[in-house]
Amino acid sequence: MKVVVAIDSLKGSMTSMEAGRAIREGILNVLPDTEVIVKPLADGGEGTTEALVEGLGGELVETEVHGPLETPVKAVYGVIKETGTAIMEMAAAAGIILVGKDKRPLDATTYGVGEMIRDAVRRGCREFIIGIGGSATNDGGIGMLTALGYEFLDARGAAVGIGAGALGKVASIRTGRVLPELKECRFRIACDVTNPLCGVNGATYIYGPQKGVTEDLRDSLDEAMDSYAQVIRDCLGTDHRESEGAGAAGGLGFAFLSCLNADLQPGIGLVMDAVDMEKTMEGADLVFTGEGRLDGQTAMGKAPVGIAKLAKKHGAKVVALAGAVIEGAEKCNENGIDAFFPILRRIVTLDEAMDPKTAKENMIRTAEQVIRLVSAFRQDRTGSGV
Repeated sequence: MKVVVAIDSLKGSMTSMEAGRAIREGILNVLPDTEVIVKPLADGGEGTTEALVEGLGGELVETEVHGPLETPVKAVYGVIKETGTAIMEMAAAAGIILVGKDKRPLDATTYGVGEMIRDAVRRGCREFIIGIGGSATNDGGIGMLTALGYEFLDARGAAVGIGAGALGKVASIRTGRVLPELKECRFRIACDVTNPLCGVNGATYIYGPQKGVTEDLRDSLDEAMDSYAQVIRDCLGTDHRESEGAGAAGGLGFAFLSCLNADLQPGIGLVMDAVDMEKTMEGADLVFTGEGRLDGQTAMGKAPVGIAKLAKKHGAKVVALAGAVIEGAEKCNENGIDAFFPILRRIVTLDEAMDPKTAKENMIRTAEQVIRLVSAFRQDRTGSGV
């Protein structure tokens, strides 16, 4: 029997790979000859870097960059030396968590994201996987592009700045100092939103308020964003204002599309592609997936359901394990998950349940019982438990 394990992290308890290895241990305790393949799982958001780095045998590196309000921050990203791949989350350099209550939408910049990319290029990376959720910025990516060598100038030929407050001043662009290695780079961007850059469904109207954009700023900032996009069209010959995902991360998606020829993909699909999940699923009989909390939101395109759909494509049965199962989880059964189980074995406090040692033990023991049931059923059907 071939079993594939791809489970999201149980935040505060186990990483994706730690949870996967615990399930594998439980399976092998019962059926030691089973082929068990463990793959990392994430949806492109928080935790994706760690999951892919651990699962693909990479390393985490740290570099000092400008934070969203230009205060230096230590940004961590992953490097897979074997393939020259950098794995990043823009939030490490420009995330809303870095500004706290000090939300300044006209000043917040993605400059640090460009510095991370530049650092990875210096280390030899030419493949990039970047998650762009959780941003503090609404700068259209002008900060990132400036860090990569693009020069945005006003009508008098002076540099305009690196925040959203500079967008309306852009009159021309110089590219003579753009990092030449960018021509060799491929950017795959984890993006789960489809908003255009401007207008009532764009970056400023939809996501601006959570970054501090007030109603009196909204219209002028949206107009400035459109003006900036027009200059990019006129100077660089690309127009992605209406492209799906252009409005992601305050217009960072637009910058990736317009200047870095990036491919924007749903996060779960990008992660599965990065770990070659399609090929791994071939011939699988059973797939284990799951996450910290299984609920109705899981069924709405989160990582476990993405795995379940791929497993069904290859004819495998799917079991989900979770730290907790909440009302609404039944919807997961309508989306490819054949059965799901909480791993808690007795009533405990939340702190006890989330203790890494306890969570690992619970995961192992639950996997054992699931595989015993599967083995018993297969034995009844075939005369063999394998």
